[in-house]
Amino acid sequence: MQAPSTVFSQITEALYPGEFGRCVQNFPCQRPTRGLSEYDHFLALCFGQLTYRDSLRDIVACLSAKSPALYHLGFRGRLSRTNLAYANHHRDWRLFEAVAQLLMRRAARLYHDCPSDPELPHLSFALDSSLIALSLKLFNWAYYHRFKRAMKLHLMLSLQGKLPAWAAITEGSFPDMKILDQIPIIPGAHYVMDRGYLDFVRLFRIDSGGAFFVVRNKHHVRFRVVASRPVDKSIGLRCDQTIRLTSNWSIKSYPKPLRRIRLYDAERRLTMVWLTNQFDLPASVIAQLYRNRWQVELFFKWIKQHLRIRSFYGRSQNAVRCQIWSAICAYLMVAITRRRLKIDKTLNEILQIISVSIFEQVPLQQLLAQMPASTEQQTSANELQNSFVFNQL
Repeated sequence: MQAPSTVFSQITEALYPGEFGRCVQNFPCQRPTRGLSEYDHFLALCFGQLTYRDSLRDIVACLSAKSPALYHLGFRGRLSRTNLAYANHHRDWRLFEAVAQLLMRRAARLYHDCPSDPELPHLSFALDSSLIALSLKLFNWAYYHRFKRAMKLHLMLSLQGKLPAWAAITEGSFPDMKILDQIPIIPGAHYVMDRGYLDFVRLFRIDSGGAFFVVRNKHHVRFRVVASRPVDKSIGLRCDQTIRLTSNWSIKSYPKPLRRIRLYDAERRLTMVWLTNQFDLPASVIAQLYRNRWQVELFFKWIKQHLRIRSFYGRSQNAVRCQIWSAICAYLMVAITRRRLKIDKTLNEILQIISVSIFEQVPLQQLLAQMPASTEQQTSANELQNSFVFNQL
């Protein structure tokens, strides 16, 4: 009887080698690494993410200790710290970006029937960004301000499966609103954003594409009220209005009417005002939709805590981007495997078991079956329920 694949191979089965090969053809390396293929490089970085390795030396030492098992893990080349460092510096980071986008599409297909709030729209995305802090001395190229260096991860999170649907990495000083020029516009989808994305020229692009947006308003926006609708003040709603922008520039930027919704939280004494081009949904659903935007903040917190994007394997911009994209790929491969095998465990539990059982040749379902039921998922849900969006102000 043939022995089962290693745990690591079961995770990487989420990505087909043929698909990876097509991505390689789109981004060929001008100076290829001798003895280390693109796929070996990708596997090594994902191995470092899944086993919490701190450096390239740690990755090579850990794999060298299990050299007879490397073939079963998928490696075919010669691994060394020098080879990995050279590949990190010279191999095009856009290869790993293309792989991540491919895995995002696969995860979206698997999670399309994931249970969600029936009142919310089926296609809903939360858009936000998070700074990835870098050392001031080691990463002088990543200028953010005088005393800090950073890169910025922009993410569009699907509110249905709580998985990334699109991502981009930019310099730390890149304005959030400019990323609206790059995000894919899906007709009928809802894009939920904070006030950093309030740019009427770019919001009109979303409206012209047949999609909807919900964005927090700023105090300086000038408008006149065209019509008002009754609201349920018992849940905190104060107004639901149809407005038109009145300043010369905003009229040219967004000539159509907008919907303005205001909600007051009496407990925290805070007011939230949203602008949207969605006139059909009730105001309470719009408020709930924006409340779920907090999911993207939880994703940033989770990925920074459980994957290697705080300490880096290289100092060049290419190496940093390769590592961030490999972290997203590792996250997506675990999420895809969890859905395919119908594993009833949290991603954190799965990652902890994988990190200590990466070389074992045992079915992943069997490995996780003996774990006791955890209350972590329910605790996280309760924390989200209690941490209303006002907590981030």
